[in-house]
Amino acid sequence: MPFYEHVFIARQDAAQTQVDELAAQVKTIIEQGGGKVTKQEIWGLRSLTYKIKKNRKGHYVHFNFDSPWAPVAEVERQLRLNEDVIRYLTVRVDVLDDEPSAGMLAKQAKERRDAKWGRREDEFGGGFEPREEGGAV
Repeated sequence: MPFYEHVFIARQDAAQTQVDELAAQVKTIIEQGGGKVTKQEIWGLRSLTYKIKKNRKGHYVHFNFDSPWAPVAEVERQLRLNEDVIRYLTVRVDVLDDEPSAGMLAKQAKERRDAKWGRREDEFGGGFEPREEGGAV
């Protein structure tokens, strides 16, 4: 069976639980069609390069799977009908990569950088705080 990489972007207004349900739906369609999902990565909420349907950010989800074409066509049809999905892309590849994708590596680097600098999230959108007591701000 051919190998595919698939990425979709959900609206920024969608809750994380909705994005997880959408990812589970995609995985179910692939597996019911005789395919096998080898990797699923949720990259999280990321900024878009340009506005898409009035959205500046989107929830990114990435899949690697081995499947015949019929379930892939069904996944694309379902995503086209879903109002929460603003973009999707499916690409046929020669070999599936087991290592983390570039989007996941970027997410991990951001998490390390935020942990190093003491990033905190608060009601005003986050900010930086000193790591030690009495440190200069």
